[in-house]
Amino acid sequence: MNVLDRIVAEKREEVAGLQAWRAALRREAEAAGAGSGLAGALRQSGEVAVLAEVKRRSPSAGWILEGADAAGVARVYESSGAAAVSVLTDEAWFGGSLDDVRSVKAAVEIPVLRKDFVLDPVQVWQARAAGADGLLLIVRILDDVLLGDLLALGTSLGMDALVEVHEEGELERAMSAGARVVGINSRDLTTFQTDLAVVERMAAQVEEGVVLVGESGIGGPADVDRLGAVGVDAVLVGESLMRAPDMGQALARLTGRARRSRPGDAAS
Repeated sequence: MNVLDRIVAEKREEVAGLQAWRAALRREAEAAGAGSGLAGALRQSGEVAVLAEVKRRSPSAGWILEGADAAGVARVYESSGAAAVSVLTDEAWFGGSLDDVRSVKAAVEIPVLRKDFVLDPVQVWQARAAGADGLLLIVRILDDVLLGDLLALGTSLGMDALVEVHEEGELERAMSAGARVVGINSRDLTTFQTDLAVVERMAAQVEEGVVLVGESGIGGPADVDRLGAVGVDAVLVGESLMRAPDMGQALARLTGRARRSRPGDAAS
């Protein structure tokens, strides 16, 4: 088994343990009302928005910033120009928790994305009950029926889903499912190798009106400019910010970078 297979297998066990709270989480999620508009926050006129990530560790990098206070990091991100905050909630591999979503949501006004390996509706209800405005759906680990069901469930709860792809076939599946926010991950989740050319190659294939996010491998302003040149609406940046001696300064350098319209993208 590769690392992704191991993560998914462990996540299935975690999800099985959540089923006892299924009804309660659904009630909490439905009572929470709609989220605060992740998709809108990630599309800024003529500029690349930054979706800044709270990321303590990863399978490829190990510990990045052990013990980091999620709320404190999020406040720095917000004050430095982030359009939204992504919060990793997987504990075993990324050192996060759902409590991080709660604390970040209480600390900032900008939208909050729950980033995890979502496999079941109970995780969607759990995310909204914790205050998440959006959630990550990874096409590679979902079949078409489940992808559509989870996307529809998130929409019904007022949540925007960042639907992540890495290959052309996955992008076609995301579009067919009705994804309105698509993240092209430059990192291959089976090898953990990154290549921004993946985003450059696929950007023009994203349908008109869909918010496009470039994920992974973004280390500085030149990388944001590179993706902005192919019409990326937003970039998801975590590791380079968490490693920076001054997170706020590092983030500020990524903001205000120019974005070109994609072919046929009248909304840009």
